[in-house]
Amino acid sequence: MNSSFKLLRIYTDEAAYFGDRKVFEVVASRARGAKVAGATVLQALLGFGHTHGMHRRNMLDDDQSVVIEIIDEDAKLRAFVESLSDLEHLGPITLEAVEVLRWPPAKGV
Repeated sequence: MNSSFKLLRIYTDEAAYFGDRKVFEVVASRARGAKVAGATVLQALLGFGHTHGMHRRNMLDDDQSVVIEIIDEDAKLRAFVESLSDLEHLGPITLEAVEVLRWPPAKGV
C-alpha cells in the first residue's frame, strides 16, 4: 500500500449553498472531477463549531453538520483544497496521515 496517503476532512453544514447546489455536493463533484482516490460525505448526528450553535439531526431541519472525507496523496489533496477557494461556507479543513491497510481494485473503470 502507498504510505503517503492522507485523509482530508472538510466540515460544512447541510444547509450551505453555492448558487443552487449544496456545498457538500459541489465539493464531492469537484473531488470526482479531480480524480481523487475516494470521497465520502458523512452526516453528523450532532455538532457545533465556531458559531457555537448546536446542529442536531432533525427530520424537519436540514442544518446538520456534514463532513466530507477524501483520501489521496498529500500533494493532490493540497492542490484540491486550493481549487475550493471560491466556495464560502466551508468550516475547518484538516489533513492527516492515514495508514491504508486495504484498497479494493476499481470496478468497471
